[in-house]
Amino acid sequence: MRPFEYARAQSVEDAVGQPGKFLAGGTTLIDLMKLDVERPTHLTDITPLRENGELSQIVEDGKGVWIGALASMSQTAEHVLIAERYPALREALLAGASQQIRNMASMGGNIMQRTRCPYFRDLAFTECNKRDPGSGCGAIQGHHRKMAILGGSDQCIATHASDASVALVAYGASVVLRGPEGERTVRLEDFNLLPGETPHIEHDLKEGELIVALTLPAPIAETGVYLKVRDRESYEFALSSCAAVLDVQDGKVSAARVALGGVGTKPWRSPEAEAALVGQPANRETFEAAARVALQHAHPLSQNAFKVPLTARVIVRALMQAAGMVDEAGNSIEGAGA
Repeated sequence: MRPFEYARAQSVEDAVGQPGKFLAGGTTLIDLMKLDVERPTHLTDITPLRENGELSQIVEDGKGVWIGALASMSQTAEHVLIAERYPALREALLAGASQQIRNMASMGGNIMQRTRCPYFRDLAFTECNKRDPGSGCGAIQGHHRKMAILGGSDQCIATHASDASVALVAYGASVVLRGPEGERTVRLEDFNLLPGETPHIEHDLKEGELIVALTLPAPIAETGVYLKVRDRESYEFALSSCAAVLDVQDGKVSAARVALGGVGTKPWRSPEAEAALVGQPANRETFEAAARVALQHAHPLSQNAFKVPLTARVIVRALMQAAGMVDEAGNSIEGAGA
């Protein structure tokens, strides 16, 4: 363990402007410090802000919901406002981690979690532009079965890890940030950055800024689905996932949100797929067309090319489930659909 300064913040004002890293649940940061991947020289513990309730409340915010950054994954998944209005987020939270981790992990920390790419997490691999800018991307020529097919560059193809972020993006969530220069709000899909030429810069977060909350606007529909495909059913990261929210009126899609996980370098919303859905009959043919549009810019490599047809099936299944055409097991619901 490398030496570092440690402080405990007793209020948001204490925390804002502090250098280094903020410590909440620690389910990602501490792991990476043990691996010597993260090397903060200063650590500010903000868990007292959870204990005093300053950043852990979940409340109605106008027509939407305000989720304090230190609300735990478990607290969020179990909250009545989330369960009733944002079911895809609840499903993503439950699918995203074991019960023990959900009890510890904060919502603010969840959206900040870093990739599980082995070339990033294992110092034995010297090529990783996220960890050491300019060193190369070992995954491109190495093992890339689980890597991204959307949003990558010749500098990085590491997959974004958060399940909850995929559902949050589908619901149009924003991040509330407070820093030395005041408070600002950024859409979550803009907060997460594409790797481009700077894969080590992952978020739109300024020095000393603290994530205060996540805000969710009123959902476009009461129905929402998060479908996750992984190598094993127990705690595992997604090979492909889809958060789908649909409003179907008189057999046609009147509004839609589609976001993908396990395949992008950030939570991947597809406005093109959404546009392909709106105004069309809610049936398999429409959903298959939307899936093709969502994946039209995919750039797979040899080992992860399977993610293209897999993700197409995941999108179609999620949309059919959100439209009430199939149940959670994929069985057709009698009389549903067109």
